[in-house]
Amino acid sequence: MPTRQPRRRFLKTAACAAGAGLFSRTAFTQDAVEKSPPNFIIIFADDLGYGDLGVFGHPTIRTPNLDRMAREGQKWTQFYAAASVCTPSRAGILTGRLPIRNGMCSDKRRVLFPDSAGGLPESEITIAEALKSRGYATAAIGKWHLGHLPQFLPTRQGFDSYFGIPYSNDMDRVNGDAHEAFQNPKPEYFNVPLMRNEEVVERPADQNTITRRYTDEAIRIIQEKKDGPFFIYLAHNLPHVPLFASQDFRDKSLRGLYGDVVQEIDAGVGRILQTLREEGLAENTYVVFTSDNGPWLQYDQQGGSAGLLRDGKGTTWEGGMREPTIVWGPGRVKPGVVNGLGSTLDLLPTFCTLAGASIPDDRVLDGLDLSSTWLEEAPSPRKTMFYYRGEQLYAVRKGPWKAHFISQSAYKFDKGPEKHETPLLFNLNVDPGESFNVAGQHPDVIAEIKTVVEQHKATLSPVENQLEKRIARPAENAADANESK
Repeated sequence: MPTRQPRRRFLKTAACAAGAGLFSRTAFTQDAVEKSPPNFIIIFADDLGYGDLGVFGHPTIRTPNLDRMAREGQKWTQFYAAASVCTPSRAGILTGRLPIRNGMCSDKRRVLFPDSAGGLPESEITIAEALKSRGYATAAIGKWHLGHLPQFLPTRQGFDSYFGIPYSNDMDRVNGDAHEAFQNPKPEYFNVPLMRNEEVVERPADQNTITRRYTDEAIRIIQEKKDGPFFIYLAHNLPHVPLFASQDFRDKSLRGLYGDVVQEIDAGVGRILQTLREEGLAENTYVVFTSDNGPWLQYDQQGGSAGLLRDGKGTTWEGGMREPTIVWGPGRVKPGVVNGLGSTLDLLPTFCTLAGASIPDDRVLDGLDLSSTWLEEAPSPRKTMFYYRGEQLYAVRKGPWKAHFISQSAYKFDKGPEKHETPLLFNLNVDPGESFNVAGQHPDVIAEIKTVVEQHKATLSPVENQLEKRIARPAENAADANESK
């Protein structure tokens, strides 16, 4: 691998900088962008449900900073993750490509584990790599989960620095009593490593303070890189179980420990936005808050809520992939509620457009440029959404209509996949909870969606599966058995 890495960096840097052949230049050429490209921050929660923020309707979790962020920016009510579990979702947000295109999904092992030998392929172009062609400083903070081996770490994927846990916080469990470990968690029950760049600096990571330390790191980078454009990818490990909150936030929420965790994340958002204001960067920075997938319903009160949406993490029902999403950019983003469709897949092309960077055209991108919606309140260009569970396409949305060709419940209630000879059909504008199957009334809609499926599948090519590669390791732990379903 050491002999391949320098060449990979050269190829990807050259590809990002190329103005012809591999890439097409975006049309966004305003003088202001050329002189001072905007900063970008993604704040990515883990397993946060659609109904878990005050601004999205939760009655007892207080999120004043996210509520304010939504008032000052855009609240997106129909915004989707690229997948319903951690690893494929993260591959989607950073590459703008469905994970089926790069081997970052599997029917056998749904995410990467400490014994995994695969990761995000070197041929993929991340947001960080695309922005570096415009001189951006880049930093990854928090949960990575795209490969923990050296060749897959953030520092090999376009990020100048990394500080975080390289996979889920429930892995490397050393407490044999699963009930005790998850219901009354302690940091020492989970021997997860905290890394600085490519070195382990703490093990087990003190997860009681991890949310605060991730926020501290983001603020440090903002202050350090304030004179030039920067991109920060802050991916919290929480509120994924096991739940941890620092002393200042524990036992403060009416929603219990889960609420404590969300309120601490909200406070961190407030600190980051306040830092941007104090440094005079607010009007030249875009901040996006969203989540990787829906709530982990298997864990009852330790998990979140999808609100009025059906089901949760691991499923292609709305509760598994529709996420609470806020876009903030004072003086740039037009405040309001956006009911059009959007996806984490769209962030790469949107950021490239706003930064005056080039968008890859040597590969199929599933993301669309949302910049006109952010800046001008134009209708969202996204009209379709593909819902994969592992490597299988379970459902497709076109406009307000969503057809389920296969359906399956979340882990706790899972009875296995059910194939539908006549797809289930729901009008999500009328029935966001997917309660009323209207397939019998709209055969024409089903026919249209089947055509969309055929066109989509024609764009797919076989790729090497990254999630099924394994290194020698003792038997899988309980977390593996749970999340790999």
